Amino acid sequence: MKRIGIAGAVAAMALAIQASAQEITRGQVTNLPVPRFVSMKSATANVRRGPSTTNRIDWKLTHRGTPLLVLAEYQEWFRVVDVDGEGGWVHTALLSPARTVLVQEDMLALRKSPDNAAAPLARLEAGVIARLDTCDTNWCEVRIDGYTGWLPRDRIWGDSNDLPNE
Repeated sequence: MKRIGIAGAVAAMALAIQASAQEITRGQVTNLPVPRFVSMKSATANVRRGPSTTNRIDWKLTHRGTPLLVLAEYQEWFRVVDVDGEGGWVHTALLSPARTVLVQEDMLALRKSPDNAAAPLARLEAGVIARLDTCDTNWCEVRIDGYTGWLPRDRIWGDSNDLPNE
């Protein structure tokens, strides 16, 4: 069960700070932009109160591929938040740079082309995770279960539209 409270407030505050920054912030370990998205490489991961195995486990991530927003880096640890703003520190060995998105709307049509009138290839349930290929202004091309198609950007979470400084 996820813990709600201070962790969510801290994540929201971190997002607000990042949103007000004018220049690109870089991670102190990877030198990659922060914030940025990563995904879960492992099937489960402990989310800790701080960047060490001696810190308390606040909750667990339990789905391979889950998109996560990296807010900070410290040695072999990333401070991440999920779609609900819940977060903590996760060891980098459990994360992947592979980009994924989370479907936010139940029975969302995966379309053949980036157009609401395009033929639907499949219907995706809320919570489904898809591999992100590319995005244009309003649509993202994704892959899932042998299908490649397009989803509206405003109905998924995990692409650059969801970064706090964009």
